[in-house]
Amino acid sequence: MRIISGLVLAICLSYPAFAKEPISKPPGVKFDSLTSPDVSENGMVSAQEGLAAAIGRDILQRGGNAVDAAVATGFALAVTHPQAGNLGGGGFMMVSIDGEDVVAIDFREMAPAAADRDMFLGPDGEPDTDISWFSHKASGVPGTVMGLLDALDNYGTMTPRQVIGPAIRLADQGFPVSYGFSASLKEHQEQLRKDPSTQAYFFRPSGAPLEAGDRLVQKDLAATLRRIVKDGRDGFYKGKTADLIVAEMEEGGGLISHEDLANYRSVTREPVIGKFRDHEIISMPPPSSGGVHIVQMLNVLSGYDLKPDGHNSAAYLHKLIEVM
Repeated sequence: MRIISGLVLAICLSYPAFAKEPISKPPGVKFDSLTSPDVSENGMVSAQEGLAAAIGRDILQRGGNAVDAAVATGFALAVTHPQAGNLGGGGFMMVSIDGEDVVAIDFREMAPAAADRDMFLGPDGEPDTDISWFSHKASGVPGTVMGLLDALDNYGTMTPRQVIGPAIRLADQGFPVSYGFSASLKEHQEQLRKDPSTQAYFFRPSGAPLEAGDRLVQKDLAATLRRIVKDGRDGFYKGKTADLIVAEMEEGGGLISHEDLANYRSVTREPVIGKFRDHEIISMPPPSSGGVHIVQMLNVLSGYDLKPDGHNSAAYLHKLIEVM
């Protein structure tokens, strides 16, 4: 058996490129697509936020393939799950083509050209987490837009307008804030309040963080997404969006320049491949650390028979934790 492991998106194009209506739910069980998964015979989309996952599902139902759905979900998460979904960050994607060849797309953020070894040291010469976590210097050159568009161009079947359009509508027309989103705003409100534009979007006029059920409308984000649809990569890495990013960096002491943005490229890499008993493990290579570690952990576990221990028993967990 081949197991494809990806930290962000694991996509297999060998499955039929559509999803049927959910089959019958278990008797007496009540759930909807925002709280529990639908059940389908031919495809499934999983994401941390329900609205974005539903957009990916709809792409499959409209005839798109798995990469179309993944890209649509990724852009939607930038709207509905800004805690992790993003346009200003990066990620990894693993794509299996016809169930055979597997490619690993690396669109992780890159250090700006002006970055240096001591940039995160304080006046005392010691590492300063306020600089490395919260300052403009902590921002890498974003890779998400490039990576998702590259994946769409090379392995998808739909146009940017088709897959990004649903995210634009969510940003332009708004959506109800979830409980988790609201809890995250409350947890990080001290940092969020430091930026006036962030406070204007994610806080009520009273100054309190948005509550679950409040409607979040993000007109600026909708405009950014429209520029990507209109001009592709240049709609983000050049032109107005690039000007806005660089202006913010210059005002806040960041390092990202127009040249950094214009020079960014995603990279297609050879995956890490390992064995675990009868299984072939295909995982993300560096700069991801998780892909290598998964293979290393399974190599160690291959020397143990865990079944007699019982799933999640003390003996089972002891071995698992030691390996991790």
